[in-house]
Amino acid sequence: MSIFAVVGMCGSGKSTATEFLEKNGFSKIRFGQITIDEIKKRNLSVNEKNEKKIREELRKKHGMAAYAILNIPKIISLLNKNNNIVLDGLYSWEEYLILKEEFPEIKIICIYASPEKRYQRLSEREIRPLTEEEAFLRDKAEIEKLHKAGPIAMADHTLINNKNIPYLESELRRIING
Repeated sequence: MSIFAVVGMCGSGKSTATEFLEKNGFSKIRFGQITIDEIKKRNLSVNEKNEKKIREELRKKHGMAAYAILNIPKIISLLNKNNNIVLDGLYSWEEYLILKEEFPEIKIICIYASPEKRYQRLSEREIRPLTEEEAFLRDKAEIEKLHKAGPIAMADHTLINNKNIPYLESELRRIING
């Protein structure tokens, strides 16, 4: 059994990496699903305004490690079924510390792409494209307010994703076959 968490900045290729691991037998836990589930529980519309409200409420109640704390039961359940797990959405330093304490065997995979490459990808995506300025402001907010840099700095593996998807997948294959 393996537990991997995929980290990186917006547009780096985290979703592509997570999807690859899922296609290769890993059970995916998307941290943000907790937000969506809470929105639906309250019979609210799933939109950015409600997502932000719920995220802020959860972090106010549980601290910056909220999403790790709330996902621990799911992780344990999958481990008890002998599943390999990929965590999608580990952001904060506090989440990282909780997960390392609870699951010392967890490995962090950082997907890195240069800001230039990420901003290009973000401007070209079909859903919620971002301008270069919007992407930079998002980076700034995620680093300063979500403490996103810590898990990136502490990654066990860092993959440079400035090339193409086949290259990224070959690097991921190398890690999981390790």
